[in-house]
Parts: sequence; structure tokens; C-alpha cells
Amino acid sequence: MMIHSGEIPYKCEECGYACNQCSTLKTHMRIHTGERPFKCEECGYTCKESSTLKQHMSIHSGERPYKCEECGKEFKLSGNLKTHMRIHTGERPYKCEECGYACNQSSDLKKHTRIHSGERSYKCEVCGKAFKQSGTLTTREDTYRKETV
Repeated sequence: MMIHSGEIPYKCEECGYACNQCSTLKTHMRIHTGERPFKCEECGYTCKESSTLKQHMSIHSGERPYKCEECGKEFKLSGNLKTHMRIHTGERPYKCEECGYACNQSSDLKKHTRIHSGERSYKCEVCGKAFKQSGTLTTREDTYRKETV
């Protein structure tokens, strides 16, 4: 009934987060407490939610239950299949408000917007030069490693 009424009776005392289910608040509180009650018996990985552990377990099982009907490619997560499907449909839901550039992944739009902002988040520890993309920094660091060998 709370869903229909819009009532949100559960509130986090730490940060003000509010929700309509006690169990949701309990899960949220793990952010603040650091509690990680779900543990992988194979490798010891721990996490805050059972759904995260279930996803993790596919690493060990190799299970890829989500299959693309177009090309047969298989995925561990349904969200990855959804993103993949944009290749086939041509959907480009992420658009740059400055120039109209469109892409099919939010991470691509984030990288693109650095063109306009000039943001250079990836700084080389050796020479101090900053780059817009992590891959460019990695290439620079590889160059330095080769020079020292």
C-alpha cells in the first residue's frame, strides 16, 4: 500500500536516504557500516547484497545466461545484453547537449564531453602531463617502462 500512497517511512539517520521498505533501508545501511555478509565460498569475495554475489558466481561457473538473438553473443548480465543490442538496433540514447554527438553507452558520452570541458583527469606520475582518457595515460606509462628496461 505504501507504494501506491507514496509514503516513504524509512529514513537513514546517517545521510537522509529514504525508502518505503525496511529491508531496503537495512541493505542501504551496509554502505555506512561496511558490513559485507555475503561471501563466495570459492574465492572469499564478500559483498553487501545477495544479487551481487549471484552475479559474482558467474565468474567461477562461466555461465552466460543472456544470449543475443541476432548474433548469438552471450552475456553474464542482462544489462550488458541490453547495451549490446544497441549495436543491432542503431539506438544511440546518449546525446551531447553541446554538439549533438550521440552514442550507445553512457561511458562513451562521458569521454566525449571531455572534448568540450577540457577536463584531463588522468595525470602521469613521472612527467606530470594530464590526459583526457585513461588509455592515453597507460600508453605514456608503458613508454616510460620500456625506457627503463
